[in-house]
Amino acid sequence: MRNAPADTTAREAVWNAPGMPALLLLTATGFSGFAVLLPTAPLWAVHGGADAAGAGSVNAVLMLCTVLAQTLVPTSIRRLGWRTTLVCGMVLLGAPALPHLLTADLGVVLALAAVRGLGFGVLTVCGASAVAELVEPARRGKPVGAYGLAIAGPQFILVSTAPWAAENLGFEVVFAIGALPLLGVLPALRLARRLSGHPAGAEDPPHRDGTAGGRAAYLPLLRPMLLLLGVTTAGGALITFAPQMSSDPTATLAGLLLLTGTAAVSRWRFGALADRYGTRPFLWPLVIVTAAGLALTSLAVTSPEATGMVPLLAGTALVGVGYGGLQNLTLVDAFAAVDRRSSGVASAVWNIGFDAGTGVGALLVGYLATAASFSLALMVTAALSLATLPLALARRRGAGLRHPTDRHQGIWYTITSWLM
Repeated sequence: MRNAPADTTAREAVWNAPGMPALLLLTATGFSGFAVLLPTAPLWAVHGGADAAGAGSVNAVLMLCTVLAQTLVPTSIRRLGWRTTLVCGMVLLGAPALPHLLTADLGVVLALAAVRGLGFGVLTVCGASAVAELVEPARRGKPVGAYGLAIAGPQFILVSTAPWAAENLGFEVVFAIGALPLLGVLPALRLARRLSGHPAGAEDPPHRDGTAGGRAAYLPLLRPMLLLLGVTTAGGALITFAPQMSSDPTATLAGLLLLTGTAAVSRWRFGALADRYGTRPFLWPLVIVTAAGLALTSLAVTSPEATGMVPLLAGTALVGVGYGGLQNLTLVDAFAAVDRRSSGVASAVWNIGFDAGTGVGALLVGYLATAASFSLALMVTAALSLATLPLALARRRGAGLRHPTDRHQGIWYTITSWLM
């Protein structure tokens, strides 16, 4: 209970800072439409006759187009402005939801996923860039946590329940929820007014020239992006295929609830931890936790006819902790690696790591499951996640986010700080 007044004031400042309410509402509506279709668009393709590889290609195309859009967003903000960029992004993300009802043909589903990916790319880069513009660098941990909660909250509710809703209430309900980003146009306009005069990445060296010095400006962002790539490969695999890899619908629902629920809490709480202790003490434990969770999930789905409830729940919960925590910490590290003028490019690179990982996870597990089994596919994904451990242990040169205590106390900090 110590420092309660100061903590309360800080919390109010985060949630009520100028521009933050509009950003959080925009984020919540946008990610609601994205989250509800993430597991159900592949399921809709399966209803139309697609196999596991075809189903995996739906989210792979979604993320490929997301990444392509993300590379263009900083330029779009500079040339077209925040208003046009944000509104176009929300329309592109929400409008393709309802046309799914016309057909479950894989080609059409892939085309709609491509359009949604363009909108999602705009939303993700603009949202993260806005956090950097609205809040000074010394206080970004908690705002990043609040922004992460606005993302993870809809995912907690909708990713886990969407497959059940599609099968029991009808795909019409799911696709209607998928159009929610259209309601985000109004907060997008309010946020754009606040951000006018802040062209993200306007003076960023990589865009200013093509020299080796310009390219070198991206190098500090490579480490957080690769760490993020490792954990989002895991998350993308489980979110895309949980309804198909489990023989028990109750276990599937519970597993997705644990995955998205622990990710929501983890992404939120690690914001405060990053402000207090720095990011480094927590990176390597979260990589190990993610790999362990995938291994347990692989064990749970070894038998296609009998899903192991206990290892599935434990595995998805562990992956959720790593999935949420590493999202927050790598975003903080990405912003810390560049100056404020380059926050737009830092946001774009971070989001490319996030969405490329989600797409790789969907595509890799889909093809491996078709050729062998979901169990083997998850073990390969665990190995890929664990391969990022050296990056988590490496000391970032000149880092201002280090804490003087020994790195092996990271787990202790995590436990005690969550209990405070």
